[in-house]
Amino acid sequence: MWFTIWSVLVVGTLVGAFFLGRDLWRKAKALLRQMSESSQVMDRFARRTDELTAAQPSTAPTLFDDPVLLHERVEELRAERAERRAQRRTRNKVTWDRWRRFNA
Repeated sequence: MWFTIWSVLVVGTLVGAFFLGRDLWRKAKALLRQMSESSQVMDRFARRTDELTAAQPSTAPTLFDDPVLLHERVEELRAERAERRAQRRTRNKVTWDRWRRFNA
């Protein structure tokens, strides 16, 4: 009688361990697949970031760059920023006017 009970318990434990191991194996494979995909995405992101960084001119002064050219570049960037700010204010004003008409 005890032999039958212990046999059933051992076989049940082995069956449970098999299903648990199979589930863990499938999850590990899925995790590795996702990690592979994410590493490829991060690689593309890093390459694209490097391309964009290389395309942007540097405004950092160095010992060998002409300070006049650097100051001109900074002024250009400030002018572009001011232009974007003016466009944003115009868009905001249109939106606020539309909201006022809607609430009135």
